Amino acid sequence: MSDIPDMSDLLQQAFAVQARMQAAQAAAQSATVEGSAGGGIVRVTLTGTGEAVAVHIDPAAVDPDDCEMLEDLVLAALRDAMAQSQALQADALGHIDLGGLGGLLGGADQP
Repeated sequence: MSDIPDMSDLLQQAFAVQARMQAAQAAAQSATVEGSAGGGIVRVTLTGTGEAVAVHIDPAAVDPDDCEMLEDLVLAALRDAMAQSQALQADALGHIDLGGLGGLLGGADQP
């Protein structure tokens, strides 16, 4: 028996993996994450793909004499939301079964 994989089977598996990846990306795009800073005084909402969709700033955070603090809070909330969005993407894509393609991509084949 040959150790050469059947190209038709590999192509079919590749299409199946592509479909699962597209589904995972669509799920991530429809999900949202919220990053916050200053105990929730500043909140930033992103989609699972990293698109900013909302910013909330509590009026208590607005001090005209200290705009730098507000800028720092917005940046911290954005970074928090970005980290959560990236974790959501990694989690979604990490659950994709590569089937027989895993061995071709350097991973172990699934039983």
